[in-house]
Amino acid sequence: MEETRKKRIEINVDNVNDSRQLQMVLKESLGFPDFYGKNWYAFWDAITGLVQLPEKIVFVNWKSLERSLPKEASYLEKVLNRYNEENPEDNWKVDVEYK
Repeated sequence: MEETRKKRIEINVDNVNDSRQLQMVLKESLGFPDFYGKNWYAFWDAITGLVQLPEKIVFVNWKSLERSLPKEASYLEKVLNRYNEENPEDNWKVDVEYK
C-alpha cells in the first residue's frame, strides 16, 4: 500500500456552500469508496482505514471555505490534526496546507 501513496493533491474548496457539498468534494478528491457516508464519522473511518492519504494535501481557497462554512472548516482542520497526532510516524503524517 505504501508504494501507491500519492505525493500531493490539491482540493479546491472555493465554491463549497454546504456540508454535503464539502463531503462530496472530499470523497472525490481523496478517492473514498461509493458507500462513503458523507459525514464526519464516515470521513474519519475513511482516512483511518479505507484510503491512504497523500503525503501532502493542499486546500485551495481555504479562506472561502472558512467564510461560507466556518464550523465545517474548523472541524476538518481538527480531524486532520487528530489524524497526524495519532499517526506520528513520518511516513504516515499528512502535510496540510491551507491557502
